[in-house]
Amino acid sequence: MSVFSDNIRFLRHKKSLSQQSIADNLGISRVRYAKYEDGRSEPPFDVLLNISKYFSISIDLMLTLDLRKYPLEDIIKLPDNRIVLPILVDESGENKIEIIPHKASMGYLEGYSDPEYIESLQHMSLPFLRNGKYRAFPVGGDSMPPYNDRTFIIGKYVESKDDLKVGKTYLFITREGMTYKRYVGKDENGTLVSADNSFYSPYEIEWSSVMEIWEYECSVNRDELGLWNFGQPDIQGMFLSLKKDIQILKDQLNSNDKK
Repeated sequence: MSVFSDNIRFLRHKKSLSQQSIADNLGISRVRYAKYEDGRSEPPFDVLLNISKYFSISIDLMLTLDLRKYPLEDIIKLPDNRIVLPILVDESGENKIEIIPHKASMGYLEGYSDPEYIESLQHMSLPFLRNGKYRAFPVGGDSMPPYNDRTFIIGKYVESKDDLKVGKTYLFITREGMTYKRYVGKDENGTLVSADNSFYSPYEIEWSSVMEIWEYECSVNRDELGLWNFGQPDIQGMFLSLKKDIQILKDQLNSNDKK
């Protein structure tokens, strides 16, 4: 509980409060509260919850993150009392954008709420991205051209599903993985998304599986794309179009057989 002890001591000094005033608000003795600050005793859950509410800081944050490292006013709280997203800045004051590496993209699903994991990531800064929390995610496949397997999408954290805008693209971090798609609409159960590649059909992502949502801000591509197939047939497009036509034909044949 050493992190917790350091945090409540830091918060008390930052707010210019006395141990007695905090203890009075918590309904405990000053001596008992002092033991929590000194690390000589651990608070039971009900007291821990009251301390969290008193300082308006989530329990996850109180127990796992050294609050002295981050400006409290720049911390974005996540729903359901989960861990927070601290907005980090470098020595020049630029917003740090954490980079999720391609090889460790699945590891993000386990470490996204672990402050030590996030702090271990490489980062970059872009001077035109200042207001908000940004993160760079690897994307691939052929569902969202022109982004290929060496592209990073830089997303801005979306605090509420109500902030989603029809027609814009988002990175949805779900329990199954990451998906970059265009937002179509939502209902009480989930959100309907679609790929820009017309071969892929729209589908619904259940809200219960969504852990984070990041709105597209810009992209970084490590490949030189040039002019796509300039003066040449679009072989991939022809193939996908043919594949789609075959699927439509199969669906029609199956429908006729049922009749």
